[in-house]
Amino acid sequence: MSQKPANAPWRNFYGRRKGHALRDSQEAYLAEDLARLSPGAVDWDVNPERNALDLKALFGGRPVWLEVGFGGGEHLVHQAATNPDVGIIGAEPYINGVAMLLGKIRAAGVTNLAVHPGDVRDLFDVLPDASVARAFLLYPDPWPKARHHRRRFVTPEHLQPLARVMQPGAIFRVATDIPDYVRQTLEEVPPAGFDLLGESGVAWDDWIPTRYEQKALREGRVPHYVTFRRRD
Repeated sequence: MSQKPANAPWRNFYGRRKGHALRDSQEAYLAEDLARLSPGAVDWDVNPERNALDLKALFGGRPVWLEVGFGGGEHLVHQAATNPDVGIIGAEPYINGVAMLLGKIRAAGVTNLAVHPGDVRDLFDVLPDASVARAFLLYPDPWPKARHHRRRFVTPEHLQPLARVMQPGAIFRVATDIPDYVRQTLEEVPPAGFDLLGESGVAWDDWIPTRYEQKALREGRVPHYVTFRRRD
């Protein structure tokens, strides 16, 4: 594994990077497709100067969307297929989820996607200011214990750089089945530079259920869909 340069910030990472053994087909997806789908030089070992990504070259000037933690990639591929006029970057450190996404990309034949298989904080470093037109945070790790709430995405460590890279008026969607995650989201996101547009038990019109949502429903938990707008 490559080492970060000495000037790289120290960032705690919580959660799994790999689960069960990958199937041969998934190993092939990673070997054959992942490098081609890179958004550019993101990691510190290949971009220690933190030069900004060239999103115009990446997506031909199309609006850029971002999904933070795409799980198995169902929603990401759905959005790419139904919105060919945008470019979408997905960030996910769990390599099993990345492999699942790559299989779905092949099956769907979508070409307007880029994939960062790592910590979204590293991606934030190299996204230009006000470059993202829409962002999604869907069923993030709930970290249910109170002492772990600081590990959640909806904390200033993540929300401040997210706000920096989002355009004025850009939409930020959050979906979760954890009531306390809704509470923290409603408390933490507006001070980072967002206005609340709505919080509902009814999904967005262009929503596709994910495996995490289906599991929540099977276990009797109620999904919440929260929408914010990046302040001008």
